Amino acid sequence: MQQLKNKTARLISLSVEKNFGEGLLTAEEIAAMLEYPPDRAMGDVALPCFRLSKTLRRSPIDIAKTLAEAVVCEEYSSVTALNGYLNFKISPTAFAKRVVGEVLSKGDRYGSPECGEGRTVVLDYSSPNVAKPFHIGHLGTTVIGHSLKLLHEFAGYKCVGINYLGDWGTQFGKLIVAYKMWGDRKTVEEGGVDELVKLYVRINNAIKDEEEASENKKSPLADASRAEFTKLEHGDEENLELWRWFVGVSLEEYQKTYKLLGIEFDSYKGESFYTDKMPAQVEKLRNMGLLEIDDGASIVNLDKWNMPVCLILKRDGSTLYPTRDIAAAVYRKSEYNFDKAIYVTSAAQSLHFAQWFKVVELMGYDWYDKLVHVPYGTVSINGAKLATRTGNVILLKDLFAEAISRVEEIAAEKHPDKDECRAIAEKVGVGAIVFHYLSNNRMRDINFVMEDALSFDGNTGPYAQYTYARTTSVLEKAGSDGVMTDAPLSDYEFELAKALSVFPERVNAAIADYEPSVITRYILDLAAAFNRFYHECSIAGCEDTELKSSRIALTKATRQVLGTALHLICMQSPDKI
Repeated sequence: MQQLKNKTARLISLSVEKNFGEGLLTAEEIAAMLEYPPDRAMGDVALPCFRLSKTLRRSPIDIAKTLAEAVVCEEYSSVTALNGYLNFKISPTAFAKRVVGEVLSKGDRYGSPECGEGRTVVLDYSSPNVAKPFHIGHLGTTVIGHSLKLLHEFAGYKCVGINYLGDWGTQFGKLIVAYKMWGDRKTVEEGGVDELVKLYVRINNAIKDEEEASENKKSPLADASRAEFTKLEHGDEENLELWRWFVGVSLEEYQKTYKLLGIEFDSYKGESFYTDKMPAQVEKLRNMGLLEIDDGASIVNLDKWNMPVCLILKRDGSTLYPTRDIAAAVYRKSEYNFDKAIYVTSAAQSLHFAQWFKVVELMGYDWYDKLVHVPYGTVSINGAKLATRTGNVILLKDLFAEAISRVEEIAAEKHPDKDECRAIAEKVGVGAIVFHYLSNNRMRDINFVMEDALSFDGNTGPYAQYTYARTTSVLEKAGSDGVMTDAPLSDYEFELAKALSVFPERVNAAIADYEPSVITRYILDLAAAFNRFYHECSIAGCEDTELKSSRIALTKATRQVLGTALHLICMQSPDKI
């Protein structure tokens, strides 16, 4: 549709130039004004001429009437003026012929804006904390981040996916103490991250008990934990060996989830990697006179920008998150020479990113405006906040396992082969969770209720995947050699062609707004248009040869676009369900 809108805008621009004078409105300005009327009886595309009245110094009604007589396009069956609107009605057959022809000729590149060639995007997402569970709270950064990577790759960018592991910090001092007191290697190797979590929860509870029992709220275990982390920072080999093992055990567990989601990262460089890269940035801040001492801590004052101070060093000289993020950004710019660096994290971290982005700007790095924070809302479980320390989490592996199990029970009736049934269940079960999450605008807070996520009724992932499988089935029965002909089309066929035509616009919007839910909503629109067409129009049994050919082509185009769209939101496209 965007192609037709652009063509229409050029024709209107020429008409404006001819009838009202040169240099008044560009085709780009007119294209931005074109809209889709709420009632198709008014037209398929419309230009509200009220916005032109001041520029052209004529009434909207007069402008619309003048332009209606001058704009001629073979893909429009009529161009009329009504109450200050210039309304265009599309010629269904000519329009569908062009759209479907473009889809089938471009294949899996249809819809790509092709705007990223020669440009690099670095995406920082997922990034779980080592030795902690991969739970529902990580789903947002993981699937939003990967969808944004897929969208940018689709647009032609070279993308670098970075899993910035939380593999450093005082929590490792706690874990080392807990392991030395209560853990053993065999139990951890058998239980994996779950056992590490038990140790982490146990020591936090023990520290809390000590603090509550002490008059001065002191905890010997907390002191011991800080001491062990200090040893780790200073290169104690015993603690380093334990730390490396904790990281390995954690990654092995996380990879199982990434495999289900079809996610691979280009880098797993975590916080620890930047330990030796922070001093240079701190020194640069100091030499530039940006560092101030506040109660013993080193800060950058951001009062001018209505933000709290940005902490760079604690009183004891240890670094903080902003220090590590600045060092990481400098390294990534040097390593990848990115045109854009995207960080996908909770909206709760928005101030943190605004602060260190500003510090990067003050440091004179001219790429500061290439840093993008993509925030998303919080997830709670039945209204309760997630908390690793208390164990109030839903593990992603358990969530996916339950979804897969439920689908497997249903699929077993149609697919007695266990391997085939399992493969379908994994695609649909995991897809149901992903689709449920990405159905929402990313800034919306989600109260996660298991039953809602695993529902297979209504506008869900299984519905979208079932529609894709239906297109495959239709093409197996009817053949896949159809092409669009000049046969007259019904409203159902025309509406499907229009749904196919807006895919490039939706891709552009999803990339511009960093919003995968734009694609999710599009998938539902396309699936609904195809299913109406499927129920109202005979395809394999159509007796009119030319019309049957057009319907097969429409089905084939739907399968292509639906498969591409599902891929862009981290979902697979099963041929059978």
